[in-house]
Amino acid sequence: MALEQLSDVVQRCQALPDDSYTAEDHDIFTVAGRSCIEEGNSAQVLSIVLDEKNQDIVRCMGWNLLPPLIQILLRKEDKNVSQCLAIFNHLLQTCRPKELLIGLLEQLEQDDPDTIAESLHLLLSPLQKVLLTLGSRKASSLGMTLSSVLDQVAKLPLPHTKEQEEDDVFSLCRCCTDLTDFVRPFVHEAKQSILNSKAQTESANKTAGEQDKGEEDELRTELLKFCMKTLSHPLLEVQLKDPDTLAASPLRNFATEILTSLSAIGESLPSLVYQPLLKRKHIPGFLEEEVRYPKESLASLAHLVFVHHLAADTFPSVFSPVFCLRCNMEHVCLLLSRTEESRIEKGLELYEKSLVRVEAGSLPADLLEIKSFLAVPQNLVKVMTICPRHDLRTRGLKVFQLSIDKFDTEAKYRFFQYMLKTSNHSGVEGYIIKNIKNQIDFALQPGNGNTWFEGVHLLPLLRKVLSLPDGPETDLLQYLDRVMESLNLLRYLVIRDKVTENQTGIWTELYKIEDTFIKPLRVGVNMSRAHYERELHSIMETKRSKSKEESVLSVSVGDEKLPNMTSESQIEALHSALHTFDMMESVLVRIEELTEVKAEL
Repeated sequence: MALEQLSDVVQRCQALPDDSYTAEDHDIFTVAGRSCIEEGNSAQVLSIVLDEKNQDIVRCMGWNLLPPLIQILLRKEDKNVSQCLAIFNHLLQTCRPKELLIGLLEQLEQDDPDTIAESLHLLLSPLQKVLLTLGSRKASSLGMTLSSVLDQVAKLPLPHTKEQEEDDVFSLCRCCTDLTDFVRPFVHEAKQSILNSKAQTESANKTAGEQDKGEEDELRTELLKFCMKTLSHPLLEVQLKDPDTLAASPLRNFATEILTSLSAIGESLPSLVYQPLLKRKHIPGFLEEEVRYPKESLASLAHLVFVHHLAADTFPSVFSPVFCLRCNMEHVCLLLSRTEESRIEKGLELYEKSLVRVEAGSLPADLLEIKSFLAVPQNLVKVMTICPRHDLRTRGLKVFQLSIDKFDTEAKYRFFQYMLKTSNHSGVEGYIIKNIKNQIDFALQPGNGNTWFEGVHLLPLLRKVLSLPDGPETDLLQYLDRVMESLNLLRYLVIRDKVTENQTGIWTELYKIEDTFIKPLRVGVNMSRAHYERELHSIMETKRSKSKEESVLSVSVGDEKLPNMTSESQIEALHSALHTFDMMESVLVRIEELTEVKAEL
């Protein structure tokens, strides 16, 4: 039935001039032709399509046969694959490019990852051929195609291990390779146009030259959008493997091709990476700069260059490590501010690579006037304290210390002041206080004296450290790290600094410290111990009054309820808290003993 309908409509249309077919003709041809292919009559359809008398009909309506053809070609095992492939290839040679483009793009849309990969592999080459036939009018169609393709690529799972990339278990690698082959002739065309424009001199046909320039800019713009989008996904999402880990890495090759393409279409990679500091010249086009150059894509580019050393040979060696660090701080700040672990990991890697090239103790204090040099440590604090992954928290701490080591003495001093004021986390504050102790210890070594970690400048920092956030009411368990590091610092000072030398000023400041720190802390320890002892006594009494059966208790400590747990677990937690208060008190007693002995000398 379908074959008869197809034959009838084709026979009727043979007598009609091109482009005069009715809507009904189109509908009958489409429905009947698709049914024939689906029912296995591909050989008959092939005969009709190849008939010389039917070429006008095929040119106008043949693209409607694409859906069933592509479905059979994707299945591969169908017995009519060879006939369907012949029909498909003839349609690509005969049909109008714009209609073919629409038909192919419609068939590109898939949801299953396996089908997505097969569909891209099948259709990218035909799409490339169709686009190349559009001549200078291809830019917008290329942009639409690339956008559709990248939307499909974004649906594919990402390989995370070396084995997954080697075996290409999710087909992403093959898709990236196919995509590279697809875009290469368009990049070459844009590059050639740029070279021709540079070689072109002023001539009488200036108007035509300007029109060509507009078309060239539009093609460059679409290719730039594509490169920027791939930098964000998949390249910012995947962790590239080094050559030592994976000698032949398709994803690394893809990243290299993207950077090569950017250079080929006239984009300076150094200018893109250093964009935060280098004011870009105005570039004509319909895209605003932040749309043309998305910040996340530029951060990904910086990571590829400085961490994986891709295209590193294009970067001038005259740029100092400090200048590179300043530029990359914007990228690091952006990556560390995100919640996605892939971005956090790359932010840490980029920051570390940017820091290691800087000489220790060389970064001046005026860098702290730059917003990113204060924003990055704040983002690092979040990584170190709340990131779910232990390895990222550990690496965050390592990079945090590395950044401290690169500051000069004044910068360290001011950085410590800032972090004590803004971190709002006991563990971080304790870590800063430990660093302050190390800096004081270094300054007290012979020949290492400085004006920042001894004498007059040091005292304001000590006053900030040797204080309790809420006086005697401070929650000592919540602020345990800070309080213990403060006590350790104070004990170190009264042992290390002689009363007669008083290099740190601790001995002239001690009476104030007693009022603002030691006495409130002793009161706080006594209050906390009494409270926890009462809670412990209450639980013990409750336990004794109950039978041996297990009871679940809810106990309040301070303003917060401890989680429901067995009485044994509650008792263990309270004993641990009491041990902490004993530890604080023992250090307090030792400090008081030392100050009394030294004061008598």
